[in-house]
Amino acid sequence: MARFLDADPATLLLPTQRQSGADPWKLQRQIARYGNSMSGMPMIWVVEDVDGRLEILDGVTRATRVAELAPGVRVTVEVIEVLNRPSRSRVTIADTIP
Repeated sequence: MARFLDADPATLLLPTQRQSGADPWKLQRQIARYGNSMSGMPMIWVVEDVDGRLEILDGVTRATRVAELAPGVRVTVEVIEVLNRPSRSRVTIADTIP
């Protein structure tokens, strides 16, 4: 069963296939279109590892946009799965923001 949490997007772990962060073109397009508004933003999907850290499954660009334009603002994330192992990722959204 899915669970919802409020999280600081800057602390979310990046998926292993997106360790460099959000696609710059897609991020710029979202910033131009939505700015720092979260109104109507689709839910960010995450998995929770055994240590309680949250790794993004879907929403790297959305999380990056909020972390950059509204630092400290928490977003609601949907925990899709709880893993019984630590996450392989060690890179957070904050690590990729200049």
